[in-house]
Amino acid sequence: MKILTIYISLFLCFGNIVTSQETNHLKAINTDVWSPFTKAFETFDYILFASIHSEDLVRVSGDSKNVKGKTTYIEGYKKRWVNKNSNQTISFRFLERIANDISASERGIYKLTVNPNTANEQSYYGKFHVILRKENGTWKLLVDYDSSESNTINETSYNEAFAIDDFDKY
Repeated sequence: MKILTIYISLFLCFGNIVTSQETNHLKAINTDVWSPFTKAFETFDYILFASIHSEDLVRVSGDSKNVKGKTTYIEGYKKRWVNKNSNQTISFRFLERIANDISASERGIYKLTVNPNTANEQSYYGKFHVILRKENGTWKLLVDYDSSESNTINETSYNEAFAIDDFDKY
């Protein structure tokens, strides 16, 4: 019985270490990727937006069925965001977050709102799956896929996913 108690104690101890390490990775990803991603969208800063993506980026849009590299992808934002005179916000909720020391996979739902808090407010939703890689000590988006899944992703889908800082869910 004493040996069983020791095994259970060791399992719980090491399990907590793994959970704590993964939580630290997720917090770092929030700092390195999701916070600047949000700021870039809200300030129309394509340079900041480019900085969170790996040079090896593979960007896939399920809705338009195309695949782009980093240069083409960022150029699209540069053109769209020049002389922008509206406001927008973006936020993320998660279905799954898996991370180790050098790579991570995250799936979730985003909400993009144009002209927030106005009569012209409009929100768009999509499901995303990103693969991240740690490069020179900083997390970067390596693969970025999203889709509205034929406009079936909505406010309900968004609300059912977990908050960005709800680390206990993973």
